[in-house]
This record gives sequence, structure tokens and C-alpha cells, in this order.
Amino acid sequence: MQELAPGIFVETGFRRITVGAILTGDGFVLIDTPPYPADARCWRDMLAAVADVPVRAIILTDCHRDRLLGNSWFDAPVIVAHDETVAYMRNLPAAFLETSVDALTGDLPERSTFSGVHIPLPTVGFSHRMQLRFGERVVPLLAMPGPTAGSLWVHLPEERILFTGDSIIVGQHPYISSATTKDWLESLTVLRRSRFAADTIVPGRGPVVDKSATEPISNYLRLARRRVQGLYRAGRPRADTSALVPELLDVFPCDDGDLERVQRRIKSGLDRIYEEFKSNDKNNESSER
Repeated sequence: MQELAPGIFVETGFRRITVGAILTGDGFVLIDTPPYPADARCWRDMLAAVADVPVRAIILTDCHRDRLLGNSWFDAPVIVAHDETVAYMRNLPAAFLETSVDALTGDLPERSTFSGVHIPLPTVGFSHRMQLRFGERVVPLLAMPGPTAGSLWVHLPEERILFTGDSIIVGQHPYISSATTKDWLESLTVLRRSRFAADTIVPGRGPVVDKSATEPISNYLRLARRRVQGLYRAGRPRADTSALVPELLDVFPCDDGDLERVQRRIKSGLDRIYEEFKSNDKNNESSER
């Protein structure tokens, strides 16, 4: 666990995601939680060694399954998310929990560790900006479209620290979960501006970085959008985005053991971008009538 500034902690060593915690006068505010039960217990123990205080709130930076499974292990009275995330979670399919656990586990013994897990719904939602206050600590939240329409950032301007969730991930192919890549690029442009007070960036996955880490993600999104736009304008069907996967695969490193999973991630993202262009065309047609 690394203390980025007094009372602001990050842990990059857990499986799947990077998590954070802010120590306030009333207790801890967590920024996402580890999805695996063993990692969640370890995170609780690490925080307890810092201060014997309760977890007062959990902030969900988006609605990816990796950020939903661990919340039941912390008994937080407040769970905060963007309104889009709240709506998504209220309409989760009945099989979501089972399929999510299956995706994270490789064998029956590991699967059994998830016994009793449930997905608590957010208790507070917001649409644009929000401030949480616990004790003397104010925690500002910003709605910043990214891999999901409900992506949010936790911005601590006095410490110049920013938690971005999966809007930035390091050294791997990004998740594209909704058709918001144009807005995502704009969010990253805002972050790169000199007047945006953030020197230390905590990504959704990977080590702590600085603003330069936004460039690889922006370049990937621009490339994907150009390739999909060319395909779409040529009148080719969405299924043909498969032909673009090899080029995008080469942008970030990929272990042979993860090849099939990463290819599916890339294809899913390309399909989302295709639907983004298709939806924009429909909206333009409607506005012209």
C-alpha cells in the first residue's frame, strides 16, 4: 500500500483493479474495492493497520463487474455512483452475479470463496458533480464519460491527485463498455490541460502514473474510431469489425494465455464504436426532419 499524501492511499497489487482509500475524521472512504474475497480481506486488514475506524462510504468509478463484486465485504452504509451506473445496477440480469463469478474464477475451490457474495445497490447517485463530506475532508466527484457513460473521477485538487477508474488503464487494452468514445476522448483532453490540478493519476488498473499516461489511451481510441468509421462509411456490417482486431491487438502487449480474452475485449469495443457512429447518424437524421 502506498500513501500518496497524508491520509490518501492506493493499492496496485490486487488482482484485476487498482483501489484507493481516503482516511477522514469519520472513517475511510473507499474508491472501488477488490473483487476477490481474499484480496478484500487483505485490503480490510491493511486499512485497519492504518486506523481502527469504519468504512463510511464506497465510491464506484463505473459499473464494470470487477468493481461490483467486492462491495459486499465492506458493509459500507453509503455507496456512491453516477446516475447511469445506478440505473445499470438496478437492471442487472438475474444471471449477472453467477456469470461474473464464473468469469473471475478458474476452478471450483476458488469459486467457493465467493459463497455469500451479493451486489449492494448504490445509495446515492449524481449526474454532474458532487461533494462528499466526512469530518473535515471534502471528496469531490466529477462525472466524466469514459469506458462507460457513468464513469466518474475522484479529484483531490489540493493534493493534485486524481482517481480515474478505467478512463485510464496502464499497459493493456482498454475496456469500452458503452458508445461514448468521443466523450471519453474529450475527458482525457480536459485532464491534459495545464489548469486541471492533477500531477498524480491513479488509474483503474495498473501503477500510479502522470498525465502522459493519457496519450496511449487517446491514441488507441483515435485509431479504433478511424478504422471503424472507415468500415462503417463503406457500408460494411458490424461483424466486419473482426478484421480490425489484429491491428488493435498490436497496440498494447498481450500474454499468450490472455490472447483470446483480449481479442474478445477488442472486438466488443469495436462493436460499441460501430454502434456509436450508427446512433449518431440516426440522431442526425431525426434532427433534420
